[in-house]
Amino acid sequence: MEDRFQVGVISSPHGVAGEVKVYPTTDDIRRFKDLRQVILDDGKAERELTVVQARISKQMAILKFEEFTNRDEVEPLRGKSLYVTRENAVKLDKGEYFIADLIGLRVVSTDGEELGTLQDVMLTGANDVYVIASPDGEELLLPAIRDCIRGIDMEQGVITVYLMPGLRS
Repeated sequence: MEDRFQVGVISSPHGVAGEVKVYPTTDDIRRFKDLRQVILDDGKAERELTVVQARISKQMAILKFEEFTNRDEVEPLRGKSLYVTRENAVKLDKGEYFIADLIGLRVVSTDGEELGTLQDVMLTGANDVYVIASPDGEELLLPAIRDCIRGIDMEQGVITVYLMPGLRS
C-alpha cells in the first residue's frame, strides 16, 4: 500500500508574498482548507512544508507555506508535486478506497474467471472506469458501478466483478 498520496502540482507563484497556485490532483479541492503539512518533491529531494494559509480560487488552491516569504523563493517550485502522508490523507468512508491502493489488485469475475489486474482508474464525469490489463495483453474497461463491481477484498488483493452483457468485445 502507498504511504503517501499526491494532492497537487504547483503551477505558479501567486503574488509577491511566497504563495503558490496548486493544480489539485485530489477529487475534493476543499481538502486543501484543512491541510497543515505537505511533502514537496522537487525531483531530487523531499521536504516537509507547513501550510499556514489555504484558499480556493477558480478551481485552483492557493497555498502559503511557513518556509517561504517571497515570490523568488517559490518560483523554482513550478511543476513540483505535493504529497500528503497516509495519516494526513482524507478519511474514507466504509467502502471507499484510495486509487493507489486499488492499482495492481487481481480482478476476477463472479464466475471465477481470472480477468487480469487493475492497471488504472479513469475518472469520468458520470462514474469511474476501471482499466483491467488481461493476461493476453488486452484491456478491459469496466464501469465502477455497483452493478458491475461486486466486491473489493483488500486483504486478499482481489476485486470481484460481474461482467455485464456487452462489456467484453
